[in-house]
Amino acid sequence: LTPRVNALIKETGLTNGCINVISCHTTTAITINEWESRLITDIREWLLKLAPPDERSSVPMGGVRYNHNDVDRRPESDDERERCIQNGWDITDPDELQRWRDQEPINAHSHLISMLLGSSESIPVVDGKMVLGQWQSVMMVDVDGPRERNVGMQA
Repeated sequence: LTPRVNALIKETGLTNGCINVISCHTTTAITINEWESRLITDIREWLLKLAPPDERSSVPMGGVRYNHNDVDRRPESDDERERCIQNGWDITDPDELQRWRDQEPINAHSHLISMLLGSSESIPVVDGKMVLGQWQSVMMVDVDGPRERNVGMQA
C-alpha cells in the first residue's frame, strides 16, 4: 500500500499531520513491516501456528474446530439475523438461508489472525513524507483471499 498512501499524500498536499489507513474487511489487516518475500513466508507460517485453519477447512491444520465455522447453526442471534438481512440475504426463506450458509467460508482463523495484526495504522507525515523506517512498508495482509478488497485512507 505504500505507493498508494504516498500518492494520496501528494494528491491532498498534506505537508505535516497524519494519514490513517483502515481495512474495510474483517479478514484483512493493515500493518507496517518489511516487505521481503522470505520474511512474509515466515510471518505466514508463524500466524498459522497461532491460529491454525479449522479441520473442516480446505487446508486443515492441527485438528482445531472454531464455533464461527459451525455455519449450520448461524445466524444465531437477532443481531446476526438482522445483519444478514441488511446485507441482502432474505434468510427468512429457507432456500435463501441455505444459499447464504453455502457461501459462508470456513474462516474463523482468518478473523483471529486479522485481529492479532490490527485493522488500521495511523502514520505521521512530516514535510510531505511518511515517517517510516528505511525498510518499512505499509501493507494490507489478506488472510482469507485472494479476492477484491477495499482500503480506506484519510489524510
